Amino acid sequence: MKLLGKSLHIANSGKLIARTTKTPSPGAIVFNSNKKKIGKVGYVFGPTAHPYVSIRLFRSANRDEIAKKCGEKLFVSKPKSKKTRRRRMRSRQNKPQHKK
Repeated sequence: MKLLGKSLHIANSGKLIARTTKTPSPGAIVFNSNKKKIGKVGYVFGPTAHPYVSIRLFRSANRDEIAKKCGEKLFVSKPKSKKTRRRRMRSRQNKPQHKK
């Protein structure tokens, strides 16, 4: 886990806003200082040197508790990579030819 930054506040939309020094990848899991999962990285916006991060909170995360702990350090883990699906290529020689 890497340090994401500090939580600032909960927006009217219900998302947690945090300030960070590095840009995290969207979809990465966010943890609080107690190593509990609280949400996923949604949007990254603002200046490139110190961007803001919008975090979609999980339903299991207690919003009131998070709102009281503004300024808490947040951590981020790498998002799980999606499995890439390989396509089988048929060669032209094996392809049946249609006769007119």
